[in-house]
Amino acid sequence: MASARYLSLFHAAPRTLLWRIFLVVATLMLASVAVWSAIFSHFDQSSRARQTAQTVISIINLTRTALLNADPARRKDLLLDLATLEGIRIYPAETQDKVLPLEDTAIMRMVITDVRKQLGMDTRFASSWEGLTGFWVSFRLDDDPPSESMEFWVMLPSERIIRPHALEWMWWGAAALCLATLGAYMIVSRLSRPLKAMAAAARTVGRGEVPPQLSESGPAELSDLAHAFNQMSHDLQQLDADRALILAGVSHDLRTPLARLRLGIEMCGADPADIDAMVSDIEDMDRIIGQFLEFSKLDGGEALTMLDLSELASELVTLYARRGFTLELRSIGRVMAVARPQALRRAVTNLIENALRYAGETPELEVGTDQGRPTIRVLDRGPGIPEADIERVKRPFTRLESARSNTKGSGLGLAIVDRIVRGQNGEFRLTPRQGGGLTASIHLRATTKA
Repeated sequence: MASARYLSLFHAAPRTLLWRIFLVVATLMLASVAVWSAIFSHFDQSSRARQTAQTVISIINLTRTALLNADPARRKDLLLDLATLEGIRIYPAETQDKVLPLEDTAIMRMVITDVRKQLGMDTRFASSWEGLTGFWVSFRLDDDPPSESMEFWVMLPSERIIRPHALEWMWWGAAALCLATLGAYMIVSRLSRPLKAMAAAARTVGRGEVPPQLSESGPAELSDLAHAFNQMSHDLQQLDADRALILAGVSHDLRTPLARLRLGIEMCGADPADIDAMVSDIEDMDRIIGQFLEFSKLDGGEALTMLDLSELASELVTLYARRGFTLELRSIGRVMAVARPQALRRAVTNLIENALRYAGETPELEVGTDQGRPTIRVLDRGPGIPEADIERVKRPFTRLESARSNTKGSGLGLAIVDRIVRGQNGEFRLTPRQGGGLTASIHLRATTKA
């Protein structure tokens, strides 16, 4: 039960590095202030008790000496002066006096012990005498036995004896604690900002985009980390550029002999069935080369712009109708999105081609919105994809076991779609379709309303 409670508290704690470090530092500072306060209070008690006891003893001794040496006829005036000028009241003690004991604290126990050592063990203490609150101490005028000596109560001003709580010290401590926690927050936020910027840049790299240059100023560790990230980003850009250049060269070098092969095959006079089979193989090879080129491209030089998804879907329906495929289109009307038109066209075309190849029938197109995001879907009634393999098939060169018998293609179709969509700040989802089949959804970024 206790471990479950601690676990729930851990999960409820802030997840950001800024607040976690800040809370740890603030907690440690609070604990440090509390410990120092306890230590100060512990070692201050004995000195405070001695000082208080000495003050009480001095006042009692001076009062008793003044009363003993004063003319009996003028004692009343002396008592009035003590009450008026010094706030010290003296009353004769009687057995039926109504008194309340002092507060039972460690410092009061030490004060009582020290005072009794000097004034006698029969000295009494009270916090109230006949309803009058104060610091009350009993004393006798002479050293005669208690039965023969007259006893008095003297009330001392509480502010002289019982030091009030050090509220001023507490306020200063609270101010120092606030300044310390503010400084801790500034230090941790100085550490958190570069990390947040690096996380945003890493997400930009993950979408296939070029991240902004990170600032390499600040502490040595953060500066080195930012420099390493900038170097990595530059190396990745250079790698992508080299890969695109190599694939473009390969495409040029391969497609020229493929064109010569096709021409030679068509003119060789072989059996028409054999010619058709060889031409089909050459077309497959050319299509695979095209897929490699598409996968190597980042954005084709296109800029993000506003695009009507319904218009794009209508164009694709018209294009496939010319090829003899009737695609059903369901649209809610004009749906605007921020996208790269040609790249998005390639992505949707790849999804349609996959559906035609593996579903065995023409798919359906659907254009709408999902939680405010413009969405275009390709729906088929094919065998679908097991949920355990949905993320795996988005990787390059990945094909399901059921598709391995179909040797056409390179396993890059869905990887190209995923790469294109992520490069447009979108999301590519594959979900089972109700009633059987697969739903391939592209969720894009909505346009800002004017």
